[in-house]
Amino acid sequence: METTRPGVGFAEKHVEADGFRIRYCEAGDGPPLIHLHGAGGMRLNRAHDQLARYYRVMAFEMPGFGASPENTRSQSQAELAATMLKAADALRLDRFNLWGTSFGGRTALSLATQAPERVLGLVLEAPAAIRPVGTQPPSGSPDQMAALLYAHPERMPPIVPPEPAIAAKTRDLVMRLRGPDRDADLEDRLGRLPTPVLAIFGTRDRVIPAEMGRLYKRLVANCHLLLVYDAAHAIGAERPDAFTEAVHDFLQRHDAFVISRQNTVLFP
Repeated sequence: METTRPGVGFAEKHVEADGFRIRYCEAGDGPPLIHLHGAGGMRLNRAHDQLARYYRVMAFEMPGFGASPENTRSQSQAELAATMLKAADALRLDRFNLWGTSFGGRTALSLATQAPERVLGLVLEAPAAIRPVGTQPPSGSPDQMAALLYAHPERMPPIVPPEPAIAAKTRDLVMRLRGPDRDADLEDRLGRLPTPVLAIFGTRDRVIPAEMGRLYKRLVANCHLLLVYDAAHAIGAERPDAFTEAVHDFLQRHDAFVISRQNTVLFP
């Protein structure tokens, strides 16, 4: 069992873009892979470590999350996506792979529709771009959050809650930017998205049901759908081996992607 803390091999850096000073963590020397985090902010896990063996992984902390100053300027996911595209510009990334988790999955989709010629491949981990009506962001005590995010909380490190001020500003930002449960304009644009897409859901996700994956498969022109057994919402953290195997294979082969025959994953 790995005992090293996730992310120790990543270097913390900053980039100036679109009027923001954006923190990001970077490791690896391969093709660029940008990660956009979920509503809880940037948290490096074993999947980041493993993917950095093959890619130059850049995990961004989007403006307003974590220890960054309050972001009152961004008024939509589209605006936030445009800011992150400018961060890629500032790092001189002409073309790159893109990975979005939950809330960040919606941001990543918006970025890909704004600049499809620049996104080589798009990975959506438990994306929150299409949600059952009435879905609310995960909240509660650390134990309650763990029960929502993980199929087996007892196997995962304890969740450390953020400082109250950080939690409050993050909650306000997420609620302002999260958009409707079903966005007709976004869904219409998905049908014209040429980018290869891999949508990954956990079979035990209590936040965004795995059944939502069928909608991405139907709406996105070039979409693969993957269900990961015995995983909940935080797939990369809980099942890093299965997640990394699938993501790496997809980013290498795109249309020729064929999921492993091992019993860790199911390709419906």
